[in-house]
Amino acid sequence: MKRPRYQKGFFSRLKRKSGPDVWMYRWREIGPKGEARMRKQVIGTLQQYPSKTAAWRAVELLRLDINYEAPRPESLPADLGELIEHYRKIELDRSQPSNRKTDQTKQVYNSILRTHIEPRWQQYRPREITSVAVEKWLAAVDLADGSKAKLKYIMSDVFQHGIRYGWLRNEENPMLAVRQSAKRVRIPEPLEVDEFLKLLAKLPLKIRTMGIVCATTGLRISEVLGLKWSDIEFEKLLFHVTRSVVDGVIGKCKTETSRKPLPLDAITVECLQEWRKASVYPKPEDWVFASEWQDGQMPPWADTLLDRYLHPAAKAAGITKRIGWHTFRHTYSTLLQANENDVKVVQELMRHANVTTTMNVYTQAITSKKRQAQSRVVDVLFGRKGKASHKPKSATNVPSTSLAQKPLTV
Repeated sequence: MKRPRYQKGFFSRLKRKSGPDVWMYRWREIGPKGEARMRKQVIGTLQQYPSKTAAWRAVELLRLDINYEAPRPESLPADLGELIEHYRKIELDRSQPSNRKTDQTKQVYNSILRTHIEPRWQQYRPREITSVAVEKWLAAVDLADGSKAKLKYIMSDVFQHGIRYGWLRNEENPMLAVRQSAKRVRIPEPLEVDEFLKLLAKLPLKIRTMGIVCATTGLRISEVLGLKWSDIEFEKLLFHVTRSVVDGVIGKCKTETSRKPLPLDAITVECLQEWRKASVYPKPEDWVFASEWQDGQMPPWADTLLDRYLHPAAKAAGITKRIGWHTFRHTYSTLLQANENDVKVVQELMRHANVTTTMNVYTQAITSKKRQAQSRVVDVLFGRKGKASHKPKSATNVPSTSLAQKPLTV
């Protein structure tokens, strides 16, 4: 088989019996046995692309794909913006399933490329971008170190994409020499018990229930928003975390570990049952925290609830700590460890994918131990004394304003 050469392909104008004429793009493809065969694809109509020059511009990304085996001319890619567009088409197209990135990851990467990386670097040729220049740029960006590290990682992923397609050499990824710490500037502050209860008292029923679920199960807010009533087994005090929702996009949970069933404490069940009675969307197929603004078709956006309810409630409660939805998860984790629970139990309740996150323990925690550990956290949060019951009962220690409000429109 001959060594593949870089090919431009060619256009022809195709007349149709009905409808406008179209541009047909043709190129040669090497089959699995080395045989050459012609391929073709309609690019668009003459109304969309009045000239052949316009049609050539529209086919640039496709031309990159068909030449993945051929050495690319030194003049290409023309700039980082072109490389990013190809990366976006292959790696971040949410209409194309990918085993490498979830929908949420694709959404985050697209946002970071659009708002930070492209405005600064898209006009540069990849070989013109140096490690020192990127390092100085990151130092000037007004973001936390963890976010800066993510910028570095995504830029590196774009360069690695160019290397995989043969447009750059292995040593031509300047991001490998960029120094950027991912260490937290602020240490997350969990809530004290009195702060937690004061915060609950300032929240309306729907948001309060979300906070209680987060603080007594350790779920991420995306996983809480992804719950449907059919996921909860009230009699067995269990629920199944099968999906997550981020900014209106439904996806899988963060890791395989995150999709394991979780125990529910009686107080959490009681709060969920109270909310279900008040909710206008209580059917099994409904979202637990459906948005009334969207007629129950989707849950609300987490950041909207944070700005509209959680932050004002924290201010009203006199809490000066930096509050976010993840604060409840940090509170849960802190109380699990403070109660001297088995490390493996803590790992499984937090649903960490890697055991190194919780001190490299490899044994499996049994469900009864996980339930006991979880109930000890709820005991502390709600001042419950004595052994926790495994049957739903009235949450008598929840502040009196917590279970008697009208459903909230969010």
